[in-house]
Amino acid sequence: MIKTVAVPPQSTARLVASALAGAWRPSPPAFGGSANDLDAVAPLLLGSGAGALGWWKIRHTELRDAPAAQELRQAYRLHTLQSALHERRIEQVFKLLGESGVDAVLVKGLAASRLYPEAGLRPFGDIDVCVRPEQFAVAAAVLSGPRGQEFSVDLHRGFEDAAGRGDDELFARAEVLRVGGVDVPVLCPEDHLRLLCVHLLRHGAWRPLWLCDVAAAVEHRPEGFDWSRLLRGDGRRARWVTCAVGLAHELLGARIQDTPFERESRRLPRWLVPEVMKSWETPYTHLQTPMRHRAPMTHYLRRPRGVLKDLANRWPNPIEATIRLGGPFNELPRLPFQVGNVLVRTARFVSGLSAGARGERRS
Repeated sequence: MIKTVAVPPQSTARLVASALAGAWRPSPPAFGGSANDLDAVAPLLLGSGAGALGWWKIRHTELRDAPAAQELRQAYRLHTLQSALHERRIEQVFKLLGESGVDAVLVKGLAASRLYPEAGLRPFGDIDVCVRPEQFAVAAAVLSGPRGQEFSVDLHRGFEDAAGRGDDELFARAEVLRVGGVDVPVLCPEDHLRLLCVHLLRHGAWRPLWLCDVAAAVEHRPEGFDWSRLLRGDGRRARWVTCAVGLAHELLGARIQDTPFERESRRLPRWLVPEVMKSWETPYTHLQTPMRHRAPMTHYLRRPRGVLKDLANRWPNPIEATIRLGGPFNELPRLPFQVGNVLVRTARFVSGLSAGARGERRS
């Protein structure tokens, strides 16, 4: 059963949560809304990449014939077709990196979609690949070469979202997926769930699909799942994980009754759910940082008009700001973390300007 959250009664964010509750399961609970509710929520599902999951929820209900349902069904069909093409691209990317001696691990994307009943339920974007820091330059050169530049790869130096795990350890514990004719390493279930949780929060939890990924990973964990490994290390970062899982339970009805941190996951900071729901009112990429910036800050050094409005667009989400400063998820106000995040970004900007000026003087 989905617990009631403290948001306005007519909130479209509540409709998003209802439309996606249990949508990662083979037989999800039916969407309890009306045809008008479906009309209201369908654009948000489609715009955030969760259209196919919306169809999965209503496909056996009377709403399946509604006009909005047909758009969701089209998204499902499109994602199903694209999944085969995406797997082919992954195969080629990992073959290319392997030929160059690069150790690589696939994260998110296919690693997450395999936990859903069908491949077409989760859309694919870039191919997220993590490589050892010392091999990053080689991997970047390979992927920017004639054979690699045709693929859209988001290349990562190590595993930033693994939150405290060493690269060697993550590589050593990686599992292998057979994709086409190539073995593709993916993180073990514990490390995969940890990465999904931190990635969700690092980006402000604005995309509902990412919380579905967390829920699917929790519910489809294998027998013998090592909870101590998931939560091992820095207690503050372990709390990030429990809060992400708690959000999946609170908003989407993820089953956490048999987890060792069930009680802690239910004790979310009072500010957390409202902030997520605020983002879910408009879960579109172009409205998120940094896409909503009108221009780079260097533009305003010569043309300051509009800078104040754009500074407001750059104000950080409190969830994102807390994660990026390594802060705790407690009941204290988030404003200090938001201000701190702005100061850090400002210092980096000024440092970059100074470095550029020094380079110009040397030349």
